[in-house]
Amino acid sequence: MLVGALLWLVLAGHGAWAAEDDENSGSHLLDAELALQHDRYREAVAEFRKAAELSDDPEVAQRATRVAYSYGFNEDALFLARRWLQLEPESDEALLYVAQLYLRTGDLRNARRNFQRLLKREDDSEPDERLLALIPFLSQEDPGDAYELMRQLARSYRDSASAHYAVAVMALQAGETGAAIERAKEAIDIDPEWIKPHLVYARSLLLSGDDEGAIDYASRLVGDDPDPDPEARLELAIMLLSVGRDDDALSQVNQVMLEQPARTDALRLMAIINFRLDHLDVARDDFEDLLQTGHYTMDALYYLGRIADRKSEHDLAVRYYSQVTRGSNAVMSQRRASGILAQQGDTEEALQHLQSFGEMHPSHAVDMLQAQAQLLASLDRYPEALEIYDRVIEYRPDTEGVHLGRAELLVRMDRIDEAIEQYRQAVDRWPDSAMSLNALGYTLADRTDQYKEAARLIEKALKIDPESAAIIDSWGWVLYKLGRYEEALAELERAYASLRDPEVAAHIVEVLWKLERLEEAQSVLEEAELLFPDSELLINVRELVFPE
Repeated sequence: MLVGALLWLVLAGHGAWAAEDDENSGSHLLDAELALQHDRYREAVAEFRKAAELSDDPEVAQRATRVAYSYGFNEDALFLARRWLQLEPESDEALLYVAQLYLRTGDLRNARRNFQRLLKREDDSEPDERLLALIPFLSQEDPGDAYELMRQLARSYRDSASAHYAVAVMALQAGETGAAIERAKEAIDIDPEWIKPHLVYARSLLLSGDDEGAIDYASRLVGDDPDPDPEARLELAIMLLSVGRDDDALSQVNQVMLEQPARTDALRLMAIINFRLDHLDVARDDFEDLLQTGHYTMDALYYLGRIADRKSEHDLAVRYYSQVTRGSNAVMSQRRASGILAQQGDTEEALQHLQSFGEMHPSHAVDMLQAQAQLLASLDRYPEALEIYDRVIEYRPDTEGVHLGRAELLVRMDRIDEAIEQYRQAVDRWPDSAMSLNALGYTLADRTDQYKEAARLIEKALKIDPESAAIIDSWGWVLYKLGRYEEALAELERAYASLRDPEVAAHIVEVLWKLERLEEAQSVLEEAELLFPDSELLINVRELVFPE
């Protein structure tokens, strides 16, 4: 590609920049774009940073900030956003990036200072009302930090229903249900006619474990009003769904649709309920209608993909999943689309699908790399998978799941010492993570004779997450390794009751074999083989317990 055309691609959509004589900055921009084309994200951001440092054009800093932010290089993005704000101090967008990136990097003090600056800027709305506009941005960040920040920002507006409501929303997202209840009450006391604090109050009751109180409160919001707010009916429907009363929920949504047939939020909820009730043809019609409205498009495409998937309409499922480009289901959808292609034997197309999606959607680029590594591992292409995992760790060194994924791959490659070292690093870094503790403990129990250390690690994981079937399985397995067979069997059966997994089944069969209860072992194995006919674990345990 010609240099001039490539530079145009770099700057397209972001305005032409006037520094034609700044050859060094332009050179770095060119190198950045070339690096992006070859998926060298860290190198690309480094070049964008150099370009922004050399140029006095705010549009260069703007472009660099957006790229660093999109690829998740937060420290670089913060530096670049501050550079952009320095060059364009009146830019609300630059200030928002600075504030949000301070929050994302854990600097609450500077995040608060910059969000306060943003709230005080000239606008048609009052500063306390602008707190409501921050909710979508703060909801993308660590829930605990976001709640604390919103609580601090709201201190100046003690008599504002909007401020109390905003804090209640963030408290709810952080799992602080008691604080959410209290803040919602404050908002209701100030403005009892405003429906939203009532709905947050009801949702907080539900999430605090008071199902009956929550449903009763929402029901009274609907029943005591001769002309109930549709929002209240929809909230009641969601609560009824959460306790398994799907038919009652559908009744509430149908009432909203009768009164306001154009409400797309009600149509969306009705479609989801029909999907949950396994009314797939009705749900498909609902989601197709929703797609035609132009609202909740990503949700409609995702569920249409799931319906096609359930009906084994594989090409149609891939087509729908591929269009889910935004929102919480985007990564899951692309993984599933790739998985379908791989199951059909199109492994290279499956890998290309993930790569192309990452290139087109930078915010998901690293997720797609990780998905490629996992797909390659499932295909036993271990060296390629490990190479990609190394890149992912370079890009996301602070992500626990990436370290655990790489360690798991090393286990599959029989590089046990390296895997254990990586697991140990994860435990050192996340000492209160049940996931890391369990991964190290299970590997020590399964692949070494360090059973006592394994037991200590798994016991600690169980204290953190006592209901995890995976950890209960690990505990059963380490008891087996310690020769405590009856205790092991009880724990493994408890795990299998909530997690039908071939590995847990294989563990149970092996323990029953040790206990010389061969008929029971045969029964468990045959049942598991029906559920998981292609499981190598079950094939191996059959060869061990019932050799020909």
